[in-house]
Amino acid sequence: MNTLTPYDISGGIATVTLNRPQKLNAISYAMVDALMNVLDAVETNAAVGAVILTGAGDKAFSAGADIHEFSHSVRGGPAIAVREFVRRGQTLTARIESFPKPVVAAVNGLAYGGGCEIVEAAHLAVAADGTAFAKPEIRLGMPPTFGGTQRLPRLAGRKRALEYLLTGEPFSAQRALELGVINEVVPRAQLLPAANRLAQRVARHSAQAITAILTSVTRGINASIGEGLHIESEQFARLVPTRELVSHLENWKSRRTRKASH
Repeated sequence: MNTLTPYDISGGIATVTLNRPQKLNAISYAMVDALMNVLDAVETNAAVGAVILTGAGDKAFSAGADIHEFSHSVRGGPAIAVREFVRRGQTLTARIESFPKPVVAAVNGLAYGGGCEIVEAAHLAVAADGTAFAKPEIRLGMPPTFGGTQRLPRLAGRKRALEYLLTGEPFSAQRALELGVINEVVPRAQLLPAANRLAQRVARHSAQAITAILTSVTRGINASIGEGLHIESEQFARLVPTRELVSHLENWKSRRTRKASH
């Protein structure tokens, strides 16, 4: 069974849909592997400037990892559980976070566990009004394993993140907005149009500059300010020899000259 809807490209935006609605789009191993393959294909597709990631159906973006599946790995012991489950999930969220094109999560329903971790890893996120988020892993006697103990504190702050990590209690889309997990809350009917508008607002700019910014932020956010500034300088230096940067600068100067002459 397909775990992803074949992705659609429209206006330079690729929309990828998690497709297990009967399981609340629970993240199976096959879904992770399929999503990694799609990201590989999209990265090298020059026709794609940004990615929207959403869920099938009207109930869930994703309810989290497929518990029935990963419980088999747990029974195999620590080495198997880490290799099959933890590394797979962490590799996916790291891939999304470091993806060189903007990834916008369009949260169409509940985003629990691994689903919430995908949203945390995405560069930008829009959620439908009435959706819910949660870090319920503690109720299973375990911590989050797809990066949730690391990214949520970085987004929301230590104490606010620990409240949800340690209680497992859900929080609203509005609270997710306040915590910095998402960028916008919109009426459900406007979710995909709003996500598309956000993606278009970004993708209209230089692809090289977008990648430089994404790389600088992703690599620099966990570094010291000195290291971060070095990364920023390094990314700028990579653009200096390019014709695209020269062209943008010349176009700007030309516009300024024309305005001054009027």
